[in-house]
Parts: sequence; C-alpha cells; structure tokens
Amino acid sequence: MMETGFHEESDNSMAEENINLRHYWHIILERRWLVITAFISIFALCLIYLYRAPRIYQAVTRLQIDRETDNVLNLREGFTLESREQDYLQTQYKNLQSRSLIASVVARLKLDKDERYSAKRDIVKAVLDDITVSPIRLSRLVEVKVEHTDPQQAANIASNLVEIFVDNNLNQKSLASSKAGEWLEQESDAQKKIMMQAEEAVYKAQSENISLDDTQNIALQALKLAQEELVRAQSRATIAQQTDLEVKRMLASGTPVDSIPQVASDKLIQELKARLVILQAELANLLKRYKDKYPLVIQKREEIESLGKSIQAESAKIIEAIGNEARLCRSQEDSLKKIVEERSKEVIKLGESRAKYNQLSQDVLLNRKLYEIILQNQKDNKLMASSKINNMRVVDPAYAPPRFIKPRIVLTLILGVIGGLIVGCGMAFFVDYLDDSIKTQDDVELHLRLPFLGYVPNIKTNSVIERDLQSHLHPQSTAAEGFRTIRAAVALMPKANTFQLIAVTSTIPSEGKSLLASNLSIVTAQTGLKTLLVDADLRRPSVHKAFQLHSPVGLSAYLQNETEHLDDIIHKTEVPNMDVVCCGAIPNSPSELAGSKRMKQFLEEARRRYDRVFIDCPPVSAVSDPLIIAAMTDGVLFVTKFNKIRREHARKSVQRIQDAGIHILGAVLNNIDFEGKDSYYYSYYYYQNRYYASHYRSDGSKQPVLKEPASKG
Repeated sequence: MMETGFHEESDNSMAEENINLRHYWHIILERRWLVITAFISIFALCLIYLYRAPRIYQAVTRLQIDRETDNVLNLREGFTLESREQDYLQTQYKNLQSRSLIASVVARLKLDKDERYSAKRDIVKAVLDDITVSPIRLSRLVEVKVEHTDPQQAANIASNLVEIFVDNNLNQKSLASSKAGEWLEQESDAQKKIMMQAEEAVYKAQSENISLDDTQNIALQALKLAQEELVRAQSRATIAQQTDLEVKRMLASGTPVDSIPQVASDKLIQELKARLVILQAELANLLKRYKDKYPLVIQKREEIESLGKSIQAESAKIIEAIGNEARLCRSQEDSLKKIVEERSKEVIKLGESRAKYNQLSQDVLLNRKLYEIILQNQKDNKLMASSKINNMRVVDPAYAPPRFIKPRIVLTLILGVIGGLIVGCGMAFFVDYLDDSIKTQDDVELHLRLPFLGYVPNIKTNSVIERDLQSHLHPQSTAAEGFRTIRAAVALMPKANTFQLIAVTSTIPSEGKSLLASNLSIVTAQTGLKTLLVDADLRRPSVHKAFQLHSPVGLSAYLQNETEHLDDIIHKTEVPNMDVVCCGAIPNSPSELAGSKRMKQFLEEARRRYDRVFIDCPPVSAVSDPLIIAAMTDGVLFVTKFNKIRREHARKSVQRIQDAGIHILGAVLNNIDFEGKDSYYYSYYYYQNRYYASHYRSDGSKQPVLKEPASKG
C-alpha cells in the first residue's frame, strides 16, 4: 500500500510538472512574435557590437620571483620581524600595478601620443586598465598581460613594464645594502662596547661569588633544621596549652585537685596518699580503744592533717608546673619562628645573588652572539653589494600576438542567442502576467466560478449566414461539433428537462451570443426537439440577417400590441423542427417592452408550444434588458470571447446576473483559432473534434447556398 501511494504521488507530481512545462511552452507560442522580435533585436545588437568593437590583442610575459633570503637586516635568527613569504609575493604583485611604475612606462614609450590613450584624461589609469597581473597557482611565476589594439605595442608595453620593474628591484636592493652597511657598522661598534661591559660585570661578580654555592648549601641546611625544630616546638606548645586548659576547666568545674590525672599520677602524691591511708587506719584502731582526747589519738590526727596539707601543697605545685610548661613551650615556639625567618631571608638573599650572577652570564653570551651575527651580516652585505644578485628574472619575454582575444566572436554570438531567448521569453512571460483575459477552461472555473460547457472555434468567414448557420450548412465541421458538445453539456445537467427557456448573453457586444444562440438552436432542432429561436435584442438585432428575413413584423410588434397572434411573428426555416422570431422594427423603449406583461405572455406561449426556446439577449454590461428577460427564463448561457474580456470585467457581469437571482447554466468560450495562433491551447480538442466530425455527414443532398442580404441594417 505504501509503495502504491508513493507511485501515485510520483505520478501526480510528474503530471503537474508536465502541465506546468506545457503551460510555459504555450505562453511562448502565444507570444512567439514578441519572442522572435526580442531575439532578433538582441542578436542584431550583438552583431553590431561585433562589427564595431575594436580588435584587442593581448601580449603576455612571464616573470619569476624567487624567495628573498638575502635581507641583511633579518639578522639570521629572527631578531627583527621577517615578512612572510606570501605577503612578499602579494606586495610585488601590487608593485607591478603601481602608478609610479606605469608612469615610467608611459614616459619611456611616449604613450601619451598613442591613439588609444591620447584622448584619456588619466593616461596612467587607462594604461593600468589594460594591464592584468595573474599569479600562477602553486608556483613563483606571475604572468603580466597587456591588452592593446596594436599587437606590437602590447608586446612593447609588457616588455618595458617587466624590465623597469626588475631594474627597480635591483636598484632598491643596492640602495638597501648601502644603508644596511652603514647601520651594521654603527651597530657593531655599539654592540662591542656593550659586550665588553657585560664581561667586566661578570668578572667582578665571579670574584665576589667564589664560595656562593657552599654558603648557600649551609644556609639551606640551617633553615631546614630550624624548620624541623619549629615543627616540634609547635607540637609541644600545642599539647602543653591543651593540658593547661583542661586542668583549669576541671578545677573550675569543682573537680578535686587530687583527681586531676597529672596530680593523681605523681609518685610523691601517691606516696603521701599511701602514708595518709596508713595513718587513717592507725587512727581508726586507736579510736576503738581510746577516746578523742587521748594524746596518741590527738597526735595521729595532727599527723594526718599535716600530711593532707603536704598533699595539697604538692598538688598546687604540679598545677603551677603545668601552666609554666605551657608558657615555656609557647616562648620556645616564638623564638624558633624568628630563627626560621632569619634563615629564610638569608637563603633568599643568597638566591638573589646567584640569579644576578646567572643573568650577567646570560647577558654576556647573548651580547657575544649578537655581535657575531652583526659581523657575519657585514660580510654578507659586502658580498651582496659586490655580486648584485637579483631574485627576479624574466622567464618568457613578450611577443606580438598573431590573433586578437576581444571581441570573442563565438562566445558573443552564443551569449547573444541565449540573451535574446532569455529576454524574449522573459518579455513573453511578463506580458502574459499582465494579460488577465479569459482564455481557458481553468479561467472560467477559477475566476468566474461557472460550469464550463464547451468551446466554439473560430469560423473563418465574414458572412453572417455562414457563421450563424454553420451547424446547418457544414454539419461535419469542427464548429458544428463544438455546438453539439455544448448542447450535450446542457442536456446532461441535473434537471435538464426543466431548462425549456434559455437566454443567451455576454459581457459586451461582438462576443458571439447570436452565433451561439443560432447554432445551438440548430443542433437542438436536429435532435428532433421543436425549437424556437427568439431575437430579443431590441436594440441591435441580427438573427434576421442570418436567416434572410425582412419582415417588419416581429417581437417588437407583438410586445406593442400591433399583432395579437404569435403565429404572425413566427417564421419557418429550412432547418427541420426550428422556427425563428425576429426582432422586427426597433422600438423606442426597448427596456419597458422587455419587462412588460406582453413579454411574459409571449414567453408563456412559447414555453407551451415549443420544447426548447433560445432567446438571444443584449450584452449585460451595455443595458438592463438581458437581466429583465433572463429573470423570466429557466437559465442563462454566458458567452465570452477568447482572449478579449478581462477576468474582472466578466466576473462583474456574472455577479450582476447572479445578484438578480438568475441561474447561469454555464459559460462558453468563443472564437478560438484551433488551427492558428490559439492552437497551442486547444490542439488536443481540435484534432479530437476533427476525427469525430467525420461521422456527421449530410444526407447526400447539396445544402442550399444562402446569400447575404443586401441590407446590413
């Protein structure tokens, strides 16, 4: 299913593309004379240009520009900025087109007297416009091209231009070498003095710095030891300070002094506490046998009290020793910090001395190297000045070209052909864009929004009889087949049997409404239906001319009550089953007659007596008669002439009819030249109708030849 959908989409897109291409082709064919005229004009201008344009010859000389490596000021190692190679080449290309160089060529060759340049206000600019500098890619070659109407003069300009350029380059090198030599001489003297001063400074620093390495090593070791001692002192001070703070916290919280770990763990305190326990035990034994005032009991108690005071005094000493130790450790830490700072300053000072010495040594090496480079460049500069080497040379000298390069005849002719076609086609498309006339079925359906009933081909005759009776006199013609197609389109409409009274009108006069009404009546009568053709154009009637009827009694007489019976105005024709009602004398008030009761009576009587009644009405945009008459009918056939009526004009006419509540059956396109200028639109329709028209033959009897009436009124 997906593949089928894809193929259908592809086929639709291809069909649309073919339709668009065919549409564009049709536009070109329709405006072919405009395209041909534009093409011939453009091509003629190309020929005139080729005839009048001067023949331009081009002389070419090839120059090689080598790398410029002998610049004495580059100091070999890049101490001054060296131009990049590409920048150098681009600079030389621009120098080849400099005004000063061109002016030298103009002066040498006296180009101010050359016919090509003598009339120019700026001769240098004119010569420069004829010069082209073209570098050859991926090489050091450059082509200098000179254009001139005289081949020998073109070669002379090219040769002299390159020659002067090469000579100028060599002169500039000589001048640069001379200036560089002077600069190098001055620079070498100055650099020699600088180098000697640097060596003297290094010698002095070296004499003062003999034991610098050993001293620096000792200082570093001392600094390292001091830093290690500082770390240990910081650790001790931190521990002692924390211990002191903990003891003070415990004392502040009411902890007994002898319960503090540092006090409880002291050996003297432990011995005193042991003696205290013994004395307390002895006192307890004495109290069992003696009373409190017994001398021995009093003695023991005094010993216990003395021992307790000793324990308290010893504990206080331990607490005080803890605080003293914390303060001592902090003092040691501060002392070691000062020692470390002094050792650090000493090491830094020794490092600065070492760096200064190293810098002086580097300066000596650098100045000595720079001095050697300057001396070498002095030698190179002297060698270059004596040899006069040029990095530019002419590879191919210019010569007088045998053939001109401009104008390019073949290319100009091709461009003329292409340009002529493009301009012609562009004008055709532009004119077609501006053309908004009705030409196709799509125009009818899209812009007028009406059903399309068919085409009426152009009938190549000036005879009204031949035109309006085409379906009767030439039933096998393409035009007759077109009228049959329209008849079939109307007959196949929904509720076609109700369309008994049919009005025929158009936008403006001469669009073919009478032609359609007459021939449609004929082809309808040929089907066996009883048909009546009514000429309701009470201002410019024409049906009587086609049928050669000159009776003054017609529809106008019936509407003015000059005759009572319909039979008095009905005329028989030689077309079987077909009658005609002519206009008769032209009345003074056609609009009032068209909307009168007699008109309604006439149409009702015609509806009763005939199967089909075709009413030829005036144009919609001219008068109001067709709206009045069409409102009494079953429908309207709208005729528009091919490529004559603008879409907006026709649309407004259709809108007027529809606003009046009148039903429009459809639209017909008239006067299409299937065999001529309009064939590209409807060639398929023409050939199809020609093929099937062969089936419509006469019955063998020769059709009567009707003559045009003498009167044109």
